[in-house]
Amino acid sequence: MKVTKFEHSCVRLERDGAVLVIDPGPWTSPAALDGVDAVLITHEHFDHLDVDRLADALAKRPAVTVHAHEAVVSKLDALRGATRTVASGDSFDAAGYAVQAYGGWHALLHPEITRVPNLGFLVDDRVYHPGDSFDVPEGATVDTLFVPVSGPWLKLSESVDFIRAIRPRRAYALHDGLYNEKGHMVVDGSLDRLAQCEYARLDPGTTV
Repeated sequence: MKVTKFEHSCVRLERDGAVLVIDPGPWTSPAALDGVDAVLITHEHFDHLDVDRLADALAKRPAVTVHAHEAVVSKLDALRGATRTVASGDSFDAAGYAVQAYGGWHALLHPEITRVPNLGFLVDDRVYHPGDSFDVPEGATVDTLFVPVSGPWLKLSESVDFIRAIRPRRAYALHDGLYNEKGHMVVDGSLDRLAQCEYARLDPGTTV
């Protein structure tokens, strides 16, 4: 399987000619959706979901399916017919990939800010994308973890504890579009020391 990290929270998976893309938001290069067969959306926040871009992709590839929580699907009238509703605990097929949904809620920003539903997705029992949460996929053995590293809802110690709780073979930075290079230098240096596994922040478009 080829795994490509795009800008911020977007990850693209390719296997046997099938393309699965997770969270292609407005900060993501349009190239992330080239040849896409299925899309997973973790939650409704603007940095994870670009409805117009998805509609354009579906116009080119009408067989594409978009999988998301019902709270997201209810906002995707422009994609009607392509959407599939997913709930925490569900296992489903997306373009030939075996996907399991975990979690349920976005991490807390502040008690006065309403939380929205958020699903983490484990793909082919190997790659875990948690969206904006630190929900641990209990009972799963994760090879490749994408760990959130920047945002108003997290702190570094939570990223460290998340990696250690899952114990992946390798971890890559996710939700990394909010820091400048100085911020990344601090976070990357700390996670490299504390993650207890292989850790890196990939430049957009890097494939592993």
